[in-house]
Amino acid sequence: MNKKPLLIGVLLVLVAGAAGGYFYFTRSTDGAAQGASVPAPKAKSKGGFDPNRPTPVLADVATKKDVNIFLNGLGSVTPLRTVTVRSRVDGELVKLHFTEGQTVKEGDLLAEIDARPFQVQLMQAEGQMARDQALLANARIDLERYQTLFKQDSIAKQQVDTQAALVRQYEGAVRTDQSQIDNAKLQLTYSRVTAPISGRLGLRQVDQGNVVRAGDANGLVVITQLQPVAVIFTIPQDNLPLVLRRIKETEKLAVEAWDRENRSRLAAGTLITVDNQIDPTTGTVKLKAEFPNTDGSLFSNQFVNVRMLVDTRKDATVVPAAAVQRGAQGMFVYVVRDDSTVTVRPVKVGPTDGPVTAIEAGVQPGERVVTDGVDRLREGAKIELAQRSASPSVEALPPSEKKGRGKKGAE
Repeated sequence: MNKKPLLIGVLLVLVAGAAGGYFYFTRSTDGAAQGASVPAPKAKSKGGFDPNRPTPVLADVATKKDVNIFLNGLGSVTPLRTVTVRSRVDGELVKLHFTEGQTVKEGDLLAEIDARPFQVQLMQAEGQMARDQALLANARIDLERYQTLFKQDSIAKQQVDTQAALVRQYEGAVRTDQSQIDNAKLQLTYSRVTAPISGRLGLRQVDQGNVVRAGDANGLVVITQLQPVAVIFTIPQDNLPLVLRRIKETEKLAVEAWDRENRSRLAAGTLITVDNQIDPTTGTVKLKAEFPNTDGSLFSNQFVNVRMLVDTRKDATVVPAAAVQRGAQGMFVYVVRDDSTVTVRPVKVGPTDGPVTAIEAGVQPGERVVTDGVDRLREGAKIELAQRSASPSVEALPPSEKKGRGKKGAE
């Protein structure tokens, strides 16, 4: 068999394969070189967020408003009067006329103590007085007789003087008897225990049937006056000259009592007085305010936050407190310009009154300042004013939250 044609066919196949591989390699290299000259599209940030897109923010307009200046302090509720009701006499407690926590008025009957021993003493004193009054009457009649006989020179002067002394003796005895009667009546009065002041009763200290004594330390019950009630609070000594000046200018300063978290106002009252000395250990001075407390919102020994109005700044330029930011150069705000960009504006901050802050310099009334979204802003940044809503839109969220919201919605 002739092998020469077979060898020639194999060679032709190999040459054709080599030519085809060379052509494919050359074509791929040229395409890569041409592709490298085409500019690549701009890369987006992680999560598909475009950094050149305007930042959604909330803004508010600076306005003019009266700003109240308050001094804040920590205080405690102190009753104007607290009385421990004690028995004035010794005896068995036969009846109680109150319940724990009851509000009583001055003079209300609280308890009764066995009055029979004092009634017996009263009867004895009255009997002794009747006896001494009879002796006194007889002595006076005898004195008149002796004086008549002495004028007739029938008896000695000494007998008349002795009878006059006896009359004075019986008069003294009668006065002593009267005092004993009054004392017995007083003991009878003390056997009925009444409220010395108006206020709220505490817990009962003794039960009916026990023998109470005037020297008992706990007494029967404690009465605390809560209407009106006082609050004692402290302020720094540096603020004392302003308070004293305001006291001279006006009769009473308004004081408010707030809860621990400063979220709810409990009561409104007026300043009564300022203490006569500064505490050298704390550098503070005590002040006392009085509150009507008609609704009972203040309770004895309750801790409260106190705000005292000391001045009012008229027609001050105010912005929301959230708009004021603190930086390395001091306080500043982001002011919205007409071209929907923001600029950093240093400001001089005045007093804060609730949700607004007074601006003494840096912002004019009518200018718009950013109140929400300032953490993503810089000088000259483009902004988009968003509408305030209960649930923020996806566009107003940071990129990481938008990505999460998008996945959740897709699910």
